[in-house]
Amino acid sequence: MSYYEHYPQYVTVAEKKAKAEKKIKQLRKKNPDLRPVILQGRALARTWWGKAWNKNLESYADYSNRIGRGRSYVRHLAVVDLQIAPGKVTALVQGSRAKPYEVLISIAKMNQQNWQTIKKECQSRLSSLPDLLAGKFPKGLQEIFMIQGKGLFPTPTEISFDCSCPDWASMCKHIAAALYGVGVRLDEDPALFFTLRQAALDDLVSQAVQDKTAGILGGDTAKGSKVIADDKLAALFGIEMDAFASAPPTKGRAKRRKPATKKPTKPAAQDSLPGHSTATALVVHCIVGSKDGLSIKDLQQATGFSAKKLYGILARLKQTGRVKNPAHGIYCRI
Repeated sequence: MSYYEHYPQYVTVAEKKAKAEKKIKQLRKKNPDLRPVILQGRALARTWWGKAWNKNLESYADYSNRIGRGRSYVRHLAVVDLQIAPGKVTALVQGSRAKPYEVLISIAKMNQQNWQTIKKECQSRLSSLPDLLAGKFPKGLQEIFMIQGKGLFPTPTEISFDCSCPDWASMCKHIAAALYGVGVRLDEDPALFFTLRQAALDDLVSQAVQDKTAGILGGDTAKGSKVIADDKLAALFGIEMDAFASAPPTKGRAKRRKPATKKPTKPAAQDSLPGHSTATALVVHCIVGSKDGLSIKDLQQATGFSAKKLYGILARLKQTGRVKNPAHGIYCRI
């Protein structure tokens, strides 16, 4: 036996990806709900939530020297399935053998004392749910969210894991790949972070919205009634109000006004997430939180979006297998 025969045969990146894609197609025949981790480009994470998840893991000495083993696995499409549930992550990671390894990661429920402190810090400092999901909030809150042991993100003592591989290491490369896969999944749907930590996402913005509502309603109109204009509603909820109803015709000849020159504006918050927009994440969050599914009218009330916009989002979600349509006009999670 030659010296080089002691080492495994080199496998190219293209061969690894082809093997993983073949395995995904094979597994999908038995499990249509399979959700592989697919990167959008080379970056392991692109949104604030995905980056913050990875940064938190890498900030601990217990993990920093070991978690890097999973980076290439994520890039090579080796995480052929990853599911997030309250307090639990399950994954299938393709390794050297034909059958993928099974990974189970358990995350402790958010410490209630820490949660109450964070809720107080968020009062009047968060403008809307879409802004929160898009990671658009004051830098001071970002720092509070990231405090080790007191923020939103779990510490190593709050994380336990297991893998079916024979690797003796406490964190094998399959577990490390699954942990990075969570960051990719948070890029797609940041609301899953709160599902994983078993914390109520709405708690962080409810008080902020109440404070903002009170401010908007503070000024009386000429008739003494308190009315919220569309532009103020847009500011309140962080969304664009759709002009689904035209204004009633006025009597007499209307005066022509010179159209105002609009300056280019930044894209709306709901279009800031790659792969899945914040608007899509908000719709998914509403549907996941419902027991018997939601109608278009229910979703309009929950999100403030127009029916036309919702039909477009739901069509994309159905195509990607995130949402099903069990009855006419009703949408629920698969």
